[in-house]
Amino acid sequence: MTYHSLKGHRSGRYRLSGGVDELICETDKVDINRELLMPKITQLSQLDLNKTYSYADYVTWQINETIELIKGKIMLMAPAPNVKHQAVSMNITRPLATFFNHKKCRLFAAPFDVRLYDRKKSLLASQDIHTVVQPDLCVICNPELLDEQGCNGAPDWIIEILSKGNSKREMQVKYQLYQESGVQEYWLVYPELQAIHQFVLDDNGVYQLKQMYAEDDKMSPSLFPDLEVDLTEVFETWAEQ
Repeated sequence: MTYHSLKGHRSGRYRLSGGVDELICETDKVDINRELLMPKITQLSQLDLNKTYSYADYVTWQINETIELIKGKIMLMAPAPNVKHQAVSMNITRPLATFFNHKKCRLFAAPFDVRLYDRKKSLLASQDIHTVVQPDLCVICNPELLDEQGCNGAPDWIIEILSKGNSKREMQVKYQLYQESGVQEYWLVYPELQAIHQFVLDDNGVYQLKQMYAEDDKMSPSLFPDLEVDLTEVFETWAEQ
């Protein structure tokens, strides 16, 4: 059995060769996975709501509550969507799913993690990402943004369906986040008002309210003008709670 130095590596690392089998021995201090060093997070109460966390922290949590990470701060999401919210979501999803079937751009629905950061930055590592959101619906045309965890970067189009539990602050924060990260088109859906507001980024990277639609209007996203969404179908009768 012989020892061979591994050139190009730090001192103390050797390959132990012995016939068919090879064993790598590391004499340096062994790096232990951070998950093994940290206590397992299974309850929201174990987290400090005033602390700043990263996506690397987020993926280790095993809690029941649905949360988002906004610039490192934990934001509790509204309770499970009501019947009206879910009905509108399904009614919007139907024409979009048909339109994007067998196309390069792909449609995703919550729960689906979207990691966001300033569009001026390149793809970031998990420990450098501090914002993770779960839009109701999003369309992604760049396959390089997709990985096993979700989307690493800004989707092309995001649709958020508001519920009574959504605060004004939450709406403002999401608006700024999507604008900052470069989401090209953003729809805000108001089930109670049976209306949709359409925002599109201008050449300066600032959202402009392109149009407000309501009731029996038909609308199309700026990114996909061949796709038509009929608001009569979106807000059709559902069981009231």
